[in-house]
Amino acid sequence: MKIYMHWDMEGASGIFTREQVWYWEEGVPEHVAEEGRQLLIADVNAAVQAALDAGVDEVIVSDTHHGGGNIRLDDMFADPRITYHDRSVGYQDGERRWMPGLDETVDGLMLPGHHAKVGTAGAFLPHTWTGQWADFLINGQSVGEIGIEACFASHWDIPLILVQGDTAGCREAEQQFPGVITAEVKHAEDHDSCSGLDPESARLLTGQKVTEAIAKLRAGGFEPIKPTLPMTVTIRMKSVADASAACQRPGVTRLDDYTVEGVVSQQCDVVKWILGTGLDMPEPTVAR
Repeated sequence: MKIYMHWDMEGASGIFTREQVWYWEEGVPEHVAEEGRQLLIADVNAAVQAALDAGVDEVIVSDTHHGGGNIRLDDMFADPRITYHDRSVGYQDGERRWMPGLDETVDGLMLPGHHAKVGTAGAFLPHTWTGQWADFLINGQSVGEIGIEACFASHWDIPLILVQGDTAGCREAEQQFPGVITAEVKHAEDHDSCSGLDPESARLLTGQKVTEAIAKLRAGGFEPIKPTLPMTVTIRMKSVADASAACQRPGVTRLDDYTVEGVVSQQCDVVKWILGTGLDMPEPTVAR
C-alpha cells in the first residue's frame, strides 16, 4: 500500500498563531518562524511513523505550504520506504509537475496540516490558494484547497482518506467527502489565532487517525469522489483588476466584473487552466 501525504501548515499540531505559519509577513521574528517549522517537522515525522507502523509499504511526503521549503530533509524520519518532496512542484519521469509521485500507484491521499476555505466563519486563517480568490467552485460546488487537491488526485481514482486541521477545516472535509477520517487538533479563537491540544497530544491523536484511515482503506472503505467531466471551474476574484488579468489566459471566460470560468477535460487540470499548475508544467521563465 502506498500513501501520499500532502502537507500544509495552518492545521499542524501546536501552531496557534498567524506568525508561526505566515512567517514571510513583515515583522515576524525568526525564532517564531523557526518554532512553526519545528512543529511541522515533528508532525510530519510522527504521522509518517504511524503510517509505517500501520503496515504501509511506501509513504510519499510533499510540502505544499507557501510552495514548500518548510521541512528540512536532515531533520526528517529516515526510512527507505519514505520519499520526501520538500517542494510541491518537482519532477517525475523527467517532467516538471505539481505533487510529484502522485499517480496510479498511490492508494490513498492524506491532507494533514490543512485549513478551511476562504470566507469560512470560525476558522483559523481560512483561504483558498491565493489572496486574490474570494471563492472557487467545481461544477458549481464551492471548495477550498482540500477540494482542489482531492479533485487533482481523483484523476487517478485516488480517494481522500484523511484530513488534519482545525474544527472548521475538518467539518468542511466531512461535508464534501463523506466518510473521510479527520484529526481535529485545534479550533479558531479568531481569524489569526487558535487553541487546541498540546503538540504531543495532537500528534498522538493524528497518529491514531492515520492508523484508522489506513485500516479503512485496506478494508475497501473509501471511494474516490470524481467531479463529472467536462468540468466547469469558476473563480470569483476579490477585485475587478484580478478578473481582468485572469481573462488574459486562453480559454478563460468572464462571467461578470469579478467572476471568471474555465472548462477542462481532466480533473488534474483543476487549476492548470488558471495558474498553469498541474501536469507537464513548463520550466519557469528566468528574468534576464
